[in-house]
Amino acid sequence: MSSKKIVFIGTPEFACAILRALKENDYNVIAVVSQPDKPVGRKHILEKTPVHALADEYGIPVLQPVNMRKEADSIIALGADLIITCAYGQFVPEKILKAPEYGCLNIHPSLLPKYRGGAPVHRAVWNGDTVTGVCLMEMVKEMDAGKVYARCETPIDPDDTTETLNLKLERDACELMLKSLPAYFNGELEGVPQDPEGVVLAPNISKEDEQIHFAQEDVHQAYNHLRALIDWPVSYGLIEGKRVKFYRAEKKVCDITEKPGTVLGFNKKAMEIACTGGILRILELQMEGKSKMSAEAFANGAGRSLTGKIFE
Repeated sequence: MSSKKIVFIGTPEFACAILRALKENDYNVIAVVSQPDKPVGRKHILEKTPVHALADEYGIPVLQPVNMRKEADSIIALGADLIITCAYGQFVPEKILKAPEYGCLNIHPSLLPKYRGGAPVHRAVWNGDTVTGVCLMEMVKEMDAGKVYARCETPIDPDDTTETLNLKLERDACELMLKSLPAYFNGELEGVPQDPEGVVLAPNISKEDEQIHFAQEDVHQAYNHLRALIDWPVSYGLIEGKRVKFYRAEKKVCDITEKPGTVLGFNKKAMEIACTGGILRILELQMEGKSKMSAEAFANGAGRSLTGKIFE
C-alpha cells in the first residue's frame, strides 16, 4: 500500500489488531517497539507482550526499551517516516515524536477529549455510557491532547463488558486507520484541536477500584462497575473478610427492602445480592482460595452458608 517506513509502538492485544491490519494491507512496518517482556506464573517464565509475539510472527525487529527516554536515539535511528502508536503504556519522549517526517499518530479508543488516559474503555463502561469511539490523533507531549485527524463512533450495548467492547473498538480502529492513512500521507486531513473544556480523564484501574461497595453503589452502578472490569482485572465483593470475584452477572431492577449487599440466596443459577434499586445476579464467581465456578456449583457447596450474610 505504501513504501513509507512505519515504526509501530504498542503492547497489549488491542494494539495487535492495528499491527495486523497494517501488515495485511502491505504497509511497510520496519520495526516494532513494545514494553519489556515480563515473567509470569510461579516459575516466573518470561512471556512476550502480545505485540512482541505478533511482530515475531511477521519477522519484524522488536525494540523493548526499559526507559524510552534513555534509549530514544536507537528508535530515532530506525529512520521512520511515520510512527503509529496504540496502547503502548509509556510516555513517548518529544524527541521521538518530532523525528519522523510525517510525525507520530496515536490510535485512541475514546471520543476525545473525553477519556484521556490509560483506561478509556474501562471508564466508558463503568460510567454507563451508551457510545464511545476511536480517534486518530496527533501525538504530542501532553497526554492524549493532540489534534484529532479522524474519528468514528462505536455504540455500547447495555450488557457490553470491557472485553466485548474492546472487540468492537479493535474493528473500528482498524477501519478508521486504513481509511485515513492515505489521505494523511497526502496532506488531505486537517487536524482539529480538542476542546479543553471537554476534557475527562480516564486513569488506569487501581487496586482500590476493583472492590464493589454495595452500600455506596446502586444496582446500575454495581452492574456497570462489574462489567467494566471484565475480563481484567475482575471486580470483587468482600464478605466475612474474604474476597469473592465476580466474572459474570446480570441485574434485575425492582424494589428491595433488605440492606444493600445482603446475599438473598440462590435463584435460577445465580447468587442474588440486594442493591439499592434492585438485585445483582452473579452467574459466575470465584471464592478466595477456590477455583472459578458457576453460581449453581457454588450453591451446592460453600455458597449456601452465605445466604443472609452481607457484602461490605
